[in-house]
Amino acid sequence: MNREKFHHNGFNKFFALWIGQMVSSIGSGISAFGLGIYVYEQTGLATATTTVTLLAFLPSVLLAPFAGVLADRYDRRLLMILGDGLSIPGLSYILWHTLQGDATVSQVGIGVFVSSIFVSLLQPSYSATITDLLTSDEYAKANGLVQLANASKYLISPVVAGFLMKYSSLSLLLMLDISTVVITMAITLFIRKDIQTKPRTEENHFFSEFRDGVRTLYGNKGVFLLVLLCMALTFFIGIIQTLSTPMILGFAPKETVGIVLSLSASGMLLSSFLISTLSIKKDYIQMLSRSLCCAGFFMMGFGLRANFYFVTVFGFLFFAMMPPANASLDVLVRSNIDNSVQGRVWGLISVLSQLGYLFAYAFSGVLSDFVFTPMLLENGLLSKSVGRLIGVGTGRGSAFLIILAGASLLLFAARMQKISVLQKLEVK
Repeated sequence: MNREKFHHNGFNKFFALWIGQMVSSIGSGISAFGLGIYVYEQTGLATATTTVTLLAFLPSVLLAPFAGVLADRYDRRLLMILGDGLSIPGLSYILWHTLQGDATVSQVGIGVFVSSIFVSLLQPSYSATITDLLTSDEYAKANGLVQLANASKYLISPVVAGFLMKYSSLSLLLMLDISTVVITMAITLFIRKDIQTKPRTEENHFFSEFRDGVRTLYGNKGVFLLVLLCMALTFFIGIIQTLSTPMILGFAPKETVGIVLSLSASGMLLSSFLISTLSIKKDYIQMLSRSLCCAGFFMMGFGLRANFYFVTVFGFLFFAMMPPANASLDVLVRSNIDNSVQGRVWGLISVLSQLGYLFAYAFSGVLSDFVFTPMLLENGLLSKSVGRLIGVGTGRGSAFLIILAGASLLLFAARMQKISVLQKLEVK
């Protein structure tokens, strides 16, 4: 009875933290959407948008291993509070410049970079806290809820931000984001007093613990290979994330971009809800492979036509495949790594798996602006061939790159089920 009560209280505490993260996710999604539109309108280049995205993403990749070690050494909830609170100065820097007039692209880049440095403290601590509070049978359900919170930045934030930008300014969006950070900090602080921090039985050197994390990850060949595969997969997914806005702006106004992205992300909402209510206990590798194969196919459809309904339907189907894929990855890793080192291991996993995003953000804008877009303008090199199928004009270069990435993802994911070392990771 006491055991059941403990698990029940643990899930309630996780649920409260999840609400805070969902509020924060909506706020960050609002500002991210607004900044992406703002930078693209200032420059007319997808490269500028992807550069700002890269600056926002880079610190979380570079600092994740160290944040993971901190998550194993110190109070994980306190690190979450500090990460949220110290991200405010970067947002305030951009806000101050927008209130003085138009913020430059470099000023936006500096602000998001500084903010992201401290946000990097959050993810390993949050991931490890889930393991602190829940049983292994609750991992898949919790992951569905986590993805539901993440989906809110794509489902709710774009349509809200697009509407507000039509009648207001970027400054309001930044103020909203800062407000949600404060709310999230208050929730985490309130819950923290009821969560006991596990005492450390030994004090190792910081870099010694970092090496322990490396040895643990590399020592499990299946998990290590899974993480390397994820690196390639995130590269393909990062392309659609960065180029969807320039692609849609090629045939629709900015408020329509928000509507398309929000409706598309409702696919993630639906499948996240299903995962959180279902009890999935096996065949995670199969679910991962099949969901990513479908994601690649739907990604190809997303770029095929410059049409509101076509893009929205395939966007919905693409996003619906992300939660089962992410849930499979999460459970396979979490079930094969000891809890005592999960903070530092999650930090390393974050770096390695998200290097794909890093490369996508660094190169997709350049490829779109200077390689594929010129080829798909009127009388461009591909205008009489590929252009007959997907159309020509502004945004179609981004669309073609998305199609190529989708085809690569489909072929890549189809091979996963045949790798024997991955099959050994299946939860018994």
